Amino acid sequence: MAVGWKLHGDGKAPPLDEAVAPDERLSWPLTVGIGAQHVVAMFGATFVFPLVMGLDANLAIMMSGIATILFLLIVQGKVPSYLGTSASFVGGVAAVRAQGGDSADVVGAILVSGVVLALVGLLIQVAGVRLVNRVLPPAVTGAVVLLIGFNLAPVAAVVYWPQDQWVALATMTFVVVVSLALRGFWARISILLGLVFGYLLSLLLDVTLGQITSPDGTGTVVTRDRVNLDAVGQADWFGLPSPTWPSFSVNFSLLVLPAVIALVAENAGHVKAVAEMTKRDLDPVLGRAVLADGVGTVVASSVGGSPTTTYAENIGVMAATRVYSTAAYYVAAVVAVLLGLVPKFGAIVNATPGGVLGGITVVLYGMIGLLGAKIWKENRVDFANPINLVPLAAGIIIGIGNVTLVFTETFSLSGIALGTIVAVVGWHLARALAPAEMKDALYREGGFASGTGPALGATGRHTMDPGGADPSDVDRGDRAR
Repeated sequence: MAVGWKLHGDGKAPPLDEAVAPDERLSWPLTVGIGAQHVVAMFGATFVFPLVMGLDANLAIMMSGIATILFLLIVQGKVPSYLGTSASFVGGVAAVRAQGGDSADVVGAILVSGVVLALVGLLIQVAGVRLVNRVLPPAVTGAVVLLIGFNLAPVAAVVYWPQDQWVALATMTFVVVVSLALRGFWARISILLGLVFGYLLSLLLDVTLGQITSPDGTGTVVTRDRVNLDAVGQADWFGLPSPTWPSFSVNFSLLVLPAVIALVAENAGHVKAVAEMTKRDLDPVLGRAVLADGVGTVVASSVGGSPTTTYAENIGVMAATRVYSTAAYYVAAVVAVLLGLVPKFGAIVNATPGGVLGGITVVLYGMIGLLGAKIWKENRVDFANPINLVPLAAGIIIGIGNVTLVFTETFSLSGIALGTIVAVVGWHLARALAPAEMKDALYREGGFASGTGPALGATGRHTMDPGGADPSDVDRGDRAR
């Protein structure tokens, strides 16, 4: 069942050698406390990513709670996880806006990707996990994740950083220092702490130094306050967020669609991680998890919310507490929905200065890209093999360099979309044409999931949520401390 839990022992925190299973719970006061931890863990990335995508952060947080409830119901409570805002879509959204798309076009393209992701989940549920491993081997998945992250570099460098270069530099430095100097939970929310630091620093500079003359978000040089709180005073304390109804375009949908590959890989890795921690075989519900993520994305984007994905931050909380109860996730989801009903909170979030986002995004986008390299490393992908080297090299440069292939006046492929197609199709074409010795080397190196080699996400460690920690690292760190 997705709802209904047995009391674990006497309802108190479990002993060191025990864990609270997904279908169990602690006493309700302790469960609420654990749920609150999950809210804080997901919070930073869940409202930072909507900001950089130009979407309503308050609505995104509210819909993340609704998506989480849908996820838990669809997986029948077998995979405890929180669905926060996905970083995988940031590059595609930036491409949509660069081609003149507005927020309606953005959420329409995201909704189409959600439908495709849900269909992929159904296919996995019917055909089995091996299908994912064969179509999207680690070599290809790593390339797609890498080009998604690094394609965003101009957004950080051209749009956000110039708005206040010194606040951006200070915020970036703060994030780096905090992520290394702090431990455990606090290190995992370094992005959130950096945002708060940069926000407060900007307010202080407005009071002490006055207004700044610099480019705004459109690139126009203006004299202005770093933090504009006019909308905060006008916002109500309670009320529903304003929806954005989706608008659909084939061209825009193709720009965002590559994110589906990253989400399939991400969900696979997270399900594997939870399976390892709970000592349960969750492969039979992997398809349901991907389906549920797709449904969550469709529901969220249908009213203007952000795309969703399972969050490593919350998996890290489970690893640290040994409490895998889905009851805590329902608590976190309800809290997120309630936060979404406070427009004044959303106005404060939406007033985040561009310079602060500049400092955060240079770290965030780079981390997204490097997660692709992490997938390669963990799966021992060999770039001495031309099957891996040649097509992926082409796809990555096309993605990062925003190369455009024009078909007609109204239809073209560029950047992430074109790079992904070249990487995926090119890799499979290269494998089909390669001589036998190259194919044999591919199986031996583990760069292709043959059924015996490492499968996509088999380590359970990679994630597209940069604020998250490797669950195994969390566990090792807690024991060391």
